[in-house]
Amino acid sequence: MIPLKDTVRARSFPWVNTALILANAAVFGVELSRGSGAVATIERLGVVPARFLDHTDLGQVATLFAALFIHAGWVHIIGNMLALYIFGDNVEDRLGHAGYALFYLLCGVAANFSHIAANTGSTLPTIGASGAISGVMAAYLLLFPRSHVITLVPIFFFPWIIEIPALVYIGFWFLSQLWNGVATVVANLPAEASGGVAFWAHVGGFVTGAVLVPVFIRLRPYGDFHLDEHWPW
Repeated sequence: MIPLKDTVRARSFPWVNTALILANAAVFGVELSRGSGAVATIERLGVVPARFLDHTDLGQVATLFAALFIHAGWVHIIGNMLALYIFGDNVEDRLGHAGYALFYLLCGVAANFSHIAANTGSTLPTIGASGAISGVMAAYLLLFPRSHVITLVPIFFFPWIIEIPALVYIGFWFLSQLWNGVATVVANLPAEASGGVAFWAHVGGFVTGAVLVPVFIRLRPYGDFHLDEHWPW
């Protein structure tokens, strides 16, 4: 399933969300320009649980933030930025620009800590914005529970565009991350066995977003707002 857009229109321009997408794109461009040297950048700026726990200093703390802007390839960054583009503008609309920026970073850092806690011995660098975006998706689900996600679904090799309730789309995604995360723990599999997907970072970011968004909303009452607003195209 490939999400295309949601059915809730933001009422203000998403300056922070746009800046985050551009920043991620710019960093990815730098990675591409470095060629094979990008591997060294990923190893240096990625979150490595074993290294973080053994040598916790300012440099390692910085990786909790730096890793949020580094991606491993085109599929990785396009998938993340598409999700951020679809869900982030509405969340920023509700939280305000400054509130959204802080919310995003807190979810990302919490996601990285969750990954570290679940993979204490891993020497594999973890990168990507997906942990922070998981928090954004949780906030979106709580703030816009009646919205739908317009999704491209290949059925019998033919593309179908359908509207899926956000509760179903995001709920299924979260349960799949939780299921895979639990499976790696039950089977006692190392982080490397998950194919590079940081399931517990996704779970941690999502839970953090769900916990934090009510706090941020209390700090910024929105006024007149209708949950059943629907703008499909």
